[in-house]
Amino acid sequence: MNLQGKVFQGKSWGYLGAIVFLLALWQYAAWSLQTPLLPTPQAAIAATIRLFDADLGKHFWVSTYRVVLSTLTAFLIGLPLGIIMGYEGRIDRFLAPLVYITYPIPKIVFLPLILLFLGLGDGSKIFLITFIVFFQILVTTRDAVRKVQSETISSLRSLGGNRFQVYRYVLLPASLPDVFTSLRLSMGTAIAVLFFAESFATTEGLGYFIMDSWSRAAPDEMFAGIIMMALLGVGLFIVVDFFDNIFCRWQHLNGYKEGK
Repeated sequence: MNLQGKVFQGKSWGYLGAIVFLLALWQYAAWSLQTPLLPTPQAAIAATIRLFDADLGKHFWVSTYRVVLSTLTAFLIGLPLGIIMGYEGRIDRFLAPLVYITYPIPKIVFLPLILLFLGLGDGSKIFLITFIVFFQILVTTRDAVRKVQSETISSLRSLGGNRFQVYRYVLLPASLPDVFTSLRLSMGTAIAVLFFAESFATTEGLGYFIMDSWSRAAPDEMFAGIIMMALLGVGLFIVVDFFDNIFCRWQHLNGYKEGK
């Protein structure tokens, strides 16, 4: 088995072990508490299978569409702008104060205004998640570019490299590992904001499904929604890992060798 296969196999066993541990912990908690508010894993999984072909599947795909489009939009805007700010001093001096003032503000407080201007549909939820994830990617990318040593850029310049080639062959590869790390952290934030945005003033999405099940005192259905939201987050995390392994393959193989 080659090195990349060993890395994949190790991660697969790690995920399997984590799932078994969490299910065992959940089962123990259900047995110990003996309350209808906490169904067993079997009951929640059965409800998930039963409801997926009904309305649960529809809510899952609506939430998936919202969070994927939001994250992709934030990535496509935040990555190039962060690279430019990190390399172009004049642009950074103009935009950095604006970023420093707006970044610490909790973006969720703008939800009433966003709902007012964009309505209760997909647009408001996609904009809110994009707004939050964008700043995380922007700041991470900018700081990653600023860590690139000037000697590296000077070496490419001395070989006749132009400005575009500096961006393409130096700044972009140097920033991608930190950007993917930021995306992993952003996934948790994006899912949390998605749940909050879908929990009121809407009739679609996993957040709505969970809160509706809670209001109807249907804990097995509520946990079915929680399971699907967890699967959505884990799935997005795996997708980010997949692209990280493709575009930053050198980093992971070197890290695996050093670990050996």
